[in-house]
Amino acid sequence: MEPPEDKDGRTFVEVISEKYSPENFPYRRGPGMGVVVVSTGGPQGSPMKGEPRRTIGQLKRLTGLFVTSYALSLLLCRLEELFLCHNEYSSVSPCRVACSTLRLLHITDNCLKDWAEVRKFGSMFPCLDTLVMANNNLSSIQDSKDILQRLFPKLRSINLHNSGLNQWEDIEKLNFFPRLEEVRLQGIPLLQAYTNAERRSLMIAQLPSVSLLNGSAVSDSEREDAERFFIRYYLDYPEEELPYRYHSLVNKYGKLEPLAEIDLRPRCRAQVEVHCEEKVEQLSIRLDQTVAELKKQLTTVVQLSTNSMRLYYIDKGSAFGPEEMKYNTRALHSYSIQDGDEILVVSKTK
Repeated sequence: MEPPEDKDGRTFVEVISEKYSPENFPYRRGPGMGVVVVSTGGPQGSPMKGEPRRTIGQLKRLTGLFVTSYALSLLLCRLEELFLCHNEYSSVSPCRVACSTLRLLHITDNCLKDWAEVRKFGSMFPCLDTLVMANNNLSSIQDSKDILQRLFPKLRSINLHNSGLNQWEDIEKLNFFPRLEEVRLQGIPLLQAYTNAERRSLMIAQLPSVSLLNGSAVSDSEREDAERFFIRYYLDYPEEELPYRYHSLVNKYGKLEPLAEIDLRPRCRAQVEVHCEEKVEQLSIRLDQTVAELKKQLTTVVQLSTNSMRLYYIDKGSAFGPEEMKYNTRALHSYSIQDGDEILVVSKTK
């Protein structure tokens, strides 16, 4: 029996092949073998043109399969990768028989919100290594440490991009997965209020066993910097609001003092004393101007023309004598002028 065709003349198998093309899965993880479509329309199946006829019983070497609503119990033989993306799933129907061979579950772009549904994957796939759940509006991770350790004993990598996680307690619970070493967590509400640097540092400090965060390796030096940042970040928080991780890091590094805030931006202005013969006047000068421009400013103060004056800079904090400001094009900030320093104006005729 020939498979039904859609309005564009494509067969059911062709439509499924197009939907589950690898190009449609930007969050795909693992080597995989691409799209394999299994037809269940008849005893011998309904292959695409040019393909041999296959039934599920004949696919003994199958290691990766894209499916929509096929009964999972038919697949639990030697399946290693399972792709269930773009299907609007909001719940999970558990299988009666666990699949101990499955290593990769790719279930992005669905409607999973309740962790109670995700929990079922643990009992269904006890050897799961990689769980890719990007673009599901998962609101929280509700299980305790004991349950997470028991249900996901071999989970090494989890992708929760664009989920609905909004509490640091959910991030802390990722530490309960005993073998977790890779986490992908971008686009979640919890991190919206932080800068990129703050997000990464706080995440690294919260996840001591994770060596790969959002695709980037975590070095030992980056981890130490992040953990020290974490302590200082929470220094002013009340005791009841401090995360558990804070106390363990204080035991490791001690209670660190805040870093001194150093403004390395060049000063814009300085208040100086202008001396000319017996005259002394306080003057605010711009430090981004040149010596020639300063001379113009001083003409009204000392009653000398720019061509008839010589300037000397006196650093009040230095033991050295006056420094002549010889070069008209030199910027004033290059002298490191500070408030309280002096400018000595001398007439060239003297």
